[in-house]
Amino acid sequence: MVSPASHGHSHVHVHDHGHVHHHHAHGPSSPHPAQAAPWSILRMAALSRLAAAFVVIAALWAVVWVAMR
Repeated sequence: MVSPASHGHSHVHVHDHGHVHHHHAHGPSSPHPAQAAPWSILRMAALSRLAAAFVVIAALWAVVWVAMR
């Protein structure tokens, strides 16, 4: 007789999603090496950062102004 707890299939779960993580330039316990960033706000001149901040502030105020109409 089959017990109610056994229902004919196993409960093995495989979490392999078809990709393998390779650690070529560093060991598995060390952090990943830095990637070259195509753009960084830290590389901008101070005046450019200030101008970009004012552009963002103006855009946010425009959103507020349009929402209040």
